[in-house]
Amino acid sequence: MEGRNNRAWLYLLPAIVFLGVFMVYPLFDVLVYSVEEKFNFASQTFTGYGLYNYRYVLRDPYFLQAVKNTFIIVIITVPLSTGIALLISLGLNSIKPLRKLYQTVFFLPYVTNTLAVGLVFMILFKKTAYSDGLINLLINAFGGSSVDFIDGPYWAKMLVMCLYTVWVVMPFKILILTSALASVNQDYYNAAKVDGTSRWRIFTRITLPMISPMIFYLIITGFIGAFKAYSDEVAIFGVNLNEAGMNTIVGYVYDMLYGNSGGYPSYASAAALILFVIVFTITVINLMISKKSSL
Repeated sequence: MEGRNNRAWLYLLPAIVFLGVFMVYPLFDVLVYSVEEKFNFASQTFTGYGLYNYRYVLRDPYFLQAVKNTFIIVIITVPLSTGIALLISLGLNSIKPLRKLYQTVFFLPYVTNTLAVGLVFMILFKKTAYSDGLINLLINAFGGSSVDFIDGPYWAKMLVMCLYTVWVVMPFKILILTSALASVNQDYYNAAKVDGTSRWRIFTRITLPMISPMIFYLIITGFIGAFKAYSDEVAIFGVNLNEAGMNTIVGYVYDMLYGNSGGYPSYASAAALILFVIVFTITVINLMISKKSSL
C-alpha cells in the first residue's frame, strides 16, 4: 500500500511542481509586493512593510472608477447574457431540423477574435467626420438624434460595452445550455404531456431544475470572466481607458505595471489582491446559493 502511495505522489509530482511554480509562487510574490511600501522599481528597494499600498489604491479615483465600471458590467451582462442564452437555447431545442446548423451560426462569435469583434462594434457605433455610424443612422431613421457612443456620454459608452460583452460571451452559454437541454430525459416530458401539464409548468418544474447546475456554472464563470474584463474595453475604446473613463480593475493593474503611469508593481499587486478577494467572495456566495437551491 505504501508503495502505491509513493507511486501516486510520483505521478502527481509534475503537476504539483507546475502549480507551485506558476500559481503558488506568483501569488506569494504578489502578496509580498503588495505590502512593500514605497517600492522603487529602478533600484528594487523599499522602505518597509505595511498596508500603505492598499490605502493608496482604495483612495485612487482611477481605481474607484475602474471598480464602478467593472461592477456595472458584471451586474448587467451576466444575468442578461445568461437569460438571453437560455431563451435562444430553448428555441433551438424545439427546432429539430437544422438544429446543428443554427448552433454553429450562434457559436461563430465565440471563435472570432475579440479585437475584430470590437472593431466591428466601433464601426457600428462610432461617429466620424464622414458618418455617424450605422446605429445612429437607424436612430435617425426613427426620428431620434445622433449619439456619440464611443467618445460621448458615460451612459452611451457603457451601453456599447455591455452590448459587446453580452455578444461575446453568449455563444459559449448557448452551447452549454443546448447540451444541457438535450441531456434531459424525455420520459419526464412525456409523462407531463400525458397529465396535460402546461408548458410553463413543464419549464419551471422539469426543465429548469434539471439544467440548474449548468445555469449556476455559467453564472459563476460569467462573474469571474466579467471581473477579468480588459481586452474588450481596449478593442472598443483604445488603450487609454482612463481618459475614456472606461477602465476596469484588470486594466488598472496593467496600467500600474506597463502603462503611462507604470512602474508601480506594489500598487498593481495590491489592486490584484483586492480583485482576487472580490472574485473569491462572490464565487463562494454563488456556490452557497447553488448548494441551497439543489437541496
